[in-house]
Amino acid sequence: MVFVLIAVGLAMLVAGGEMLVRGAVALAKRFGMSPLLIGLTLVGFGTSAPELVTSINAALAGSPGIAVGNVVGSNIANILLILGVSALIFPVAVASGPFRRDGTALAIATVLCVLAVLAGQLTLWMGLGLVAALIAYIAIAWFQDRKAQAALAPEVLGAPATASTGPAGSLIEIALVVAGLASTIVGANLLVTGAIDLASSFGVPESVIGLTIVAVGTSLPELVTSVMAALRKHSDLAFGNIVGSNIYNIFGILGATAVIHPIAVPPEIARLDIWVMAAATAALFIVTITGWRIARWEGGVMVAAYAGYIGWLAMTTLG
Repeated sequence: MVFVLIAVGLAMLVAGGEMLVRGAVALAKRFGMSPLLIGLTLVGFGTSAPELVTSINAALAGSPGIAVGNVVGSNIANILLILGVSALIFPVAVASGPFRRDGTALAIATVLCVLAVLAGQLTLWMGLGLVAALIAYIAIAWFQDRKAQAALAPEVLGAPATASTGPAGSLIEIALVVAGLASTIVGANLLVTGAIDLASSFGVPESVIGLTIVAVGTSLPELVTSVMAALRKHSDLAFGNIVGSNIYNIFGILGATAVIHPIAVPPEIARLDIWVMAAATAALFIVTITGWRIARWEGGVMVAAYAGYIGWLAMTTLG
């Protein structure tokens, strides 16, 4: 029964994330947002919705290991696993200009996350500060994008959406967003319940379940989105999706979780996993700025590093 709950929860999270992203992107196109901004904001936020709902539900259920481990583990998986797989499929090119803004936001978010974890407690004021940082980031990205879009020809800005037009099209897109959100909420409830039961039955720490099964499960929308973008050779969307999701995970998810239900951080996450997340983020910066391109061999190294991390968790937990 536990595995059925987890499987159904994961399936609903993936389906909900897909509907949420499709509806959000279609709506964004109607308002003339650029592909890069869509990737960094709406797609990044949409694919992070499962992590948001899961972490909040876990915190309310009194499972801080899953709540915090979900965010830390998702950021590790996003960089090493998902971006690595995307680069293996097709080398990821990175625009240096936008990355200076978004890379700065990711660096600040990572430092704040490390400090919050080392403090041992996610307090209300920490949460408010993280949420405020997210709002500031979205505002800066939005105004910079609108300024860049204003330089384009008026006919480009006024181009209609390609998917569907008219009021009926808008209603369909809104329905997709609502249905996607509902699916992620129900799926997250099932996933958290199943994960807690699994940890209890096998004697596995909740933090390890959060860092692995829950983190990878809630990152499946990012995996689907980034892999599809890589297959279609839209590397800017694939890269922007990962960077945007990681920023949201820290600023939005940890922040909202701390505001709704302040929690203590499990000490095992402070000892190892937060440093793995920081190292993965540093590796992202290194492979990005050395040529502004993530090559296939670099993607292979990232995937191998993730396999080594999961192997280490398995050895230390089962040993």
